[in-house]
Amino acid sequence: MEHLIPVINKLQDVFQTVGRDAIQLPQIVVIGAQSSGKSSVLEGLVGRDFLPRGTGIVTRCPLILQLVNNQSSNPSEEAEEWAQFLHEPEKKYTDFTKVEEEIQARTRGIVGNNKGISHQPISLKVFSPNVLNLTLVDTPGITKVPVGDQPEDIEGLIYELILTYISNPNAIILAVSPANMDIATSEALKIAKTVDPEGNRTLAVITKLDLMDAGTDAMDVLTGRVIPNKLGIIGVVNRSQLDIKNRKGMKEATQAEALFFQRRYPGLAARNGIHYLGQSMNKLLMHHIRQCLPELRTRINIMVSQYQQLLNTLGQAIDDKSQVVLQIITKFASTYCSVIQGTSHDIETAELCGGARICYIFHETYGKTLESVSALDGLSTADILHAIRNATGPRYSLFIPEIAFELLVKRQIRRLEDPSLRCVELVYEELQRIIQYCSTQMPELRRFTHFHDKLVDVVTQLLRRCLS
Repeated sequence: MEHLIPVINKLQDVFQTVGRDAIQLPQIVVIGAQSSGKSSVLEGLVGRDFLPRGTGIVTRCPLILQLVNNQSSNPSEEAEEWAQFLHEPEKKYTDFTKVEEEIQARTRGIVGNNKGISHQPISLKVFSPNVLNLTLVDTPGITKVPVGDQPEDIEGLIYELILTYISNPNAIILAVSPANMDIATSEALKIAKTVDPEGNRTLAVITKLDLMDAGTDAMDVLTGRVIPNKLGIIGVVNRSQLDIKNRKGMKEATQAEALFFQRRYPGLAARNGIHYLGQSMNKLLMHHIRQCLPELRTRINIMVSQYQQLLNTLGQAIDDKSQVVLQIITKFASTYCSVIQGTSHDIETAELCGGARICYIFHETYGKTLESVSALDGLSTADILHAIRNATGPRYSLFIPEIAFELLVKRQIRRLEDPSLRCVELVYEELQRIIQYCSTQMPELRRFTHFHDKLVDVVTQLLRRCLS
């Protein structure tokens, strides 16, 4: 079952390429108010400092964190710790301070230098012998009041982003709340309850237990007496800001956390702490994947079948592009000519088209219009006489002057201009229809959509030049 989580991680990488909404994968979504200790919890699980820190919203886009245990089967071999980003798959980071810098740089590249947020995720894999196989999504901290150049609706934007992840019925919600605040007012548990009212996929984490007021403890909270939670409530003690500044190591922090629980909560020490949290999340995620597996397999098989059919319609790979382009253009020209000449294999039976329609336009539409025009309409005997006399000047002529004949004929021919232009327009429209018909009859053009558009555009422009 340990191999299930790496398989889900691979699927997650694939679906980030084709679209995150393509399928709903099991994952753990970390939510919590700003400065609730989410980042410290994630760093505790990894055992490394790698997340940006500061005031205000530091996490401004989702961070998809995939933890991969690379413990060698040979005890004598020491496994290496390193990180890798999905947008830089060829680059390995062994210095985790560089990972923090890259997260900051990538965030600026996505969101900019303001304090806004984005739905576009950053994907990070951490390979280490000290981690358990997990898939987590770190979301921006919930905030109420916009600060600086943050959008006025920053609270609504963060809620919307969080809901896109926790609305996934296959997601486990890790709701992080600080112990030095009343858990009944926890924003993380409140938003988790909107999508998981029964609490079947919500695991609560209580941070900052060491910062509670003197004389108080979290016994009732950790035992679920205040707010019961089906998946449990786990307390952790993170490093303080002073510990981080003093470069307190993760091992020292874990030892200090264990001493804290043994001293303050001896009866609960075995069921709290960052190690217990990691183990619980690993078991929950594997159990959740096992439940979702039949549905996931069915959905993926359907998608594979759909994309395979799409792939089959695209045909085989092309070696000589120039030859294929020439073949398609030649076939298009041949099909175009065959439609005009009536030698096409697919002859239309419902209506006239192609060359037959052009013939109909010339002989029926245009021909009947010409027959309806009389050669002497608008031309009187006096007009003819005046034209002849004006062409002869002061002399009498035995024959009709040629110039008078040309003048009168041009005047009558000009009456045929409008019907002739209308005939040209009808033929042009039919030639345009033939272009669309040919493109639908050629599956090669359906495969190359950009080439199809360009070919149609070139032929259309050629017809327009001929029309003008």
